[in-house]
Amino acid sequence: MTRVMGKRSRKFLLRFAIFYGLICFALYFQQQRLIFIPFHDLEHTPKLYQLKYEDVWIPISTSTGKVERMHGWWIPAQKPGAPVMLYLHHNAANIGANVSQALQFHKLGYSIFLFDYRGFGQSEGEFPTESQVYEDAQAAWSYLTQMRKVPSTRIIFYGHSVGGAVAIDLAAKHPEAAALIVQSSFTSMRDMTKRLGLYWLFPVELLLRQKFESQEKMKSIKMPVLIIQGTQDLQISIEMGKSLYAAVASNSKQLLIIPNGGHDNHMAKEYTQVVQQFVEQAVK
Repeated sequence: MTRVMGKRSRKFLLRFAIFYGLICFALYFQQQRLIFIPFHDLEHTPKLYQLKYEDVWIPISTSTGKVERMHGWWIPAQKPGAPVMLYLHHNAANIGANVSQALQFHKLGYSIFLFDYRGFGQSEGEFPTESQVYEDAQAAWSYLTQMRKVPSTRIIFYGHSVGGAVAIDLAAKHPEAAALIVQSSFTSMRDMTKRLGLYWLFPVELLLRQKFESQEKMKSIKMPVLIIQGTQDLQISIEMGKSLYAAVASNSKQLLIIPNGGHDNHMAKEYTQVVQQFVEQAVK
């Protein structure tokens, strides 16, 4: 009986080890599919709110020499020379789900450039990764500064959730920009794994490839920074917002806590007023 039980235990341990190894393999090579949830169909366009806009297609050359087109919308302000908001959206859906928030910024008098990372919406390309969305943000910056000739000192980076991490990376690379606004974003993907599911069962330090080290990058950012965080955000803790704020190197920084604010619904009157005042101070 003891011999039979020992044999069964060894078989169970072997099967468990194989199963565990397969999960680790999948987490290592496919973890971007746990982060990004791209949709291709555009639910809305700026026409929904009678906004004038222009479809923009930006060619991006890949390492293999292939050219992929990134799609975006240029929504001009009513007044020429207005501040320009480079809008970096979150990890799911596409720009069609962000038109309503772009409208709120447009009402404040800003031009908006809203684009989809490759693999999202009408943008071409394979499934997105951390490095790829950073490349796409850089392409959007180049489009504004080189093609549209927008002065860098009039560009505000705005990023929501994962888009906040992309905005932070872009701000670290372009200190000449006017300002950075980060809404409902996290300190790092490593920290997020401590909050989500059963990732503590796995060797995260060895497996993590999509790192999004936002808190570390904040230490080099000296432009004006506004961090926005809701107290009822079920995805991002208020402590993460406070940690990002504490890490900012700039002497011109603000932390806006939205009472009862969730992950997306921060468009209350006090929110838009703070954003407007912040932009007016940053873009002169």
